[in-house]
Amino acid sequence: MMDIQEAREMVCRSGKRLLQEGLVARTWGNVSVRISNDEMVITPSGRRYDELTPADMVIVNFRTLVHQGHIKPSSELKLHAEIYKSRPHIGAVIHTHQMYVSIVASAQKDLQVLDPAHQAILGASVIKAAPYALPNSKKITFDTEKAIEGSNAALMSNHGCVCIGRNLEDVFTVCKTLEDACALYISSFKNKAA
Repeated sequence: MMDIQEAREMVCRSGKRLLQEGLVARTWGNVSVRISNDEMVITPSGRRYDELTPADMVIVNFRTLVHQGHIKPSSELKLHAEIYKSRPHIGAVIHTHQMYVSIVASAQKDLQVLDPAHQAILGASVIKAAPYALPNSKKITFDTEKAIEGSNAALMSNHGCVCIGRNLEDVFTVCKTLEDACALYISSFKNKAA
């Protein structure tokens, strides 16, 4: 079991890091860490990352979706919860809206991962795209959780991506690698057109 205060500090720092590294804008995206077999700490809903404090991070039982305190958890908490329930080895989840990922996700097609080094980190040669669904819906949760099976990332059509790992540092590596893989994929089309 992870210390709750440590988890809150880690998630808060990670939210600020998402903003600093250009993986999200404004209040978009979200971060969580597993703190026990039943609970996670997740970023709050609709709050600017640069204004967050560790006390703003929300403890949620990912089996019941009941949260502690008066601060509302991220609207994507159901997706995080499903990933934790189905993958006991996963310790952290990040949902982003980074630039190249968002471009590829808007095509609503699976990503062919061209570089073997990217494949090793992402855990697959193809990153699946979940069909478009409204944010915070049962459909987006179900389809994205299904799309991420067998890899460390999934595209969310017209909605960015979700990345997973054993810890937050692993997930940041997956996020950045997915961005690089999407940039390479896009440039491969530019090269063909030239």
